[in-house]
Amino acid sequence: MARGRGGRDRAVKRQYEDFPYPPRDPRDEKSRLIEGSPSHLDELNHYLFAGARDFSAPFHALVAGGGTGDAAIMLAQHLADRGEAGRVTYLDLSTASRKVAEARAEARDLRNINFLTGSLLDLTDMGIGPFDYIDCCGVLHHLEEPEAGLAALAAVLKPEGGMGLMLYATLGRSGVYPVQNALKALTGGDGTADQVTLAKDLLKELPPSHWFNRNPMLGDHKLGEDAALYDLLLHPRDRAYLVPEIIELLDSAGMALLGFIEPVRYEPETYLKDKELRKRARELDDADRAALAENLAGTIKTHSFYIRKKTGTAPGVAAFDPQMIPILKEGKAEPLARALMGKTVLTVNFDSVATRIDIPEHSPEFVRLLDGKRSLRDIQASLSLSWPTFRARFAPVYKMLNGLNLLWLKTG
Repeated sequence: MARGRGGRDRAVKRQYEDFPYPPRDPRDEKSRLIEGSPSHLDELNHYLFAGARDFSAPFHALVAGGGTGDAAIMLAQHLADRGEAGRVTYLDLSTASRKVAEARAEARDLRNINFLTGSLLDLTDMGIGPFDYIDCCGVLHHLEEPEAGLAALAAVLKPEGGMGLMLYATLGRSGVYPVQNALKALTGGDGTADQVTLAKDLLKELPPSHWFNRNPMLGDHKLGEDAALYDLLLHPRDRAYLVPEIIELLDSAGMALLGFIEPVRYEPETYLKDKELRKRARELDDADRAALAENLAGTIKTHSFYIRKKTGTAPGVAAFDPQMIPILKEGKAEPLARALMGKTVLTVNFDSVATRIDIPEHSPEFVRLLDGKRSLRDIQASLSLSWPTFRARFAPVYKMLNGLNLLWLKTG
C-alpha cells in the first residue's frame, strides 16, 4: 500500500514537472493580470472578514499548490497595490511550475512572495505560518487522503482566518472518469509524452454517444495544450465531489462552509419556476438547498467556496447594513447599467450553458450609483428614500449582482 501511494505521488510530481499547469507565459504579465475566484482580495474580504479587513496591516496568505502562479500572482499584486504589509507564501511540489510562477512575479517586480517547494502535507513541519488566509485550488482532490490535506491546512490557519478552496464537481465532469479508466488500462508504464499521443488517438475513437463527447462543459482538451489534456484525462489521481461530500470533507477537519461562488448557481430558484417547488426548496437548510441546486443544474464542473474553522473567530460574510460600501468586481458601473437597461431577463453562460436570470426593477439606476466609495446609507440619502424603502428596492438588485459574483460589500 505504501509503495502504491509513493508511486502515485511520484507520478503526480512527474506530471507537473513535464507539464506545468495551467500553461502560462511570463511575458503576458506586461499586458494583463489574471483574476478569478477564489482569492480575489475584495471577494475574500466579503466572505471571510465581513468586508472589514484592513489590507494595509500585516496579512499573510498561503497558496498551497500554487502551480504556475495564478492565485499567488493575483494575491500578491492586489496586496502590493494596497501597501507593503501583505505577503504571500507559494508552495508547490513542482520545480518546473515554480519557475514559471517566479518568472511571472519577476515580470511584475513583485517582492512580496516567498517561494517554497514541497507538499502541503508537510506544512506543520515547515515552521511557516500561521496564516490569515489559505488558497488551495485544484489540489485536495489529487491527494490520496484529501481529509489529511485539509487537516494540514487547518493546522496552520489562524483562528480568525479562512480559506478559499476549489474542488472538482461530479456532475459537470460526466464522461471524464470512464476515459481516464480506459487510458489507465492502455497507457500503463508509458512516458508522459507517449500517454498524450495515445490519449489523442483514443479521443478520435470515442463514439459520438459517449458521455465525454456529449458533455458540452468539457473543453480543456480542445485548446491544443498538452498540459490541459493531461490534467483532464491522464492525471494519476483525482476525484470529484457532490455538495454533501464537500460538507463531509469540511466536517472531518472541523471546518464550516461560508459560501459557494457564484451563489446564484447554488440557489434552487435559479432553476425552478413552479411556485410549489420553489416553496419547498425554500424550506430546506442552506446545505440541502445547494445540493438540490447542483442536482437541478447538472452541469457544475468545479466547486469554489470559502470556509472557516467551526471554532474560529473569522467574522464571516458581510451583512447588508447601511454603513457598508458596495463595490463592483471590475468597477465598471456604466457598461453594466447599459447591459441591464430595458431588459427583464439577463442570459448568462455557466460552463457554456445559458441560464436566464430575472433582472429586478430599477437595476440600471442603482448600478450607476455604485462607485465603490459611497456607502449604502449615502446612496439611500442621494435617492431621498427611507432606509426600509431603499432596502426593499435595492436588496433584490444586490442579490442578483452578488449572486453573479459581480458585487461585494466592504467597510469604509
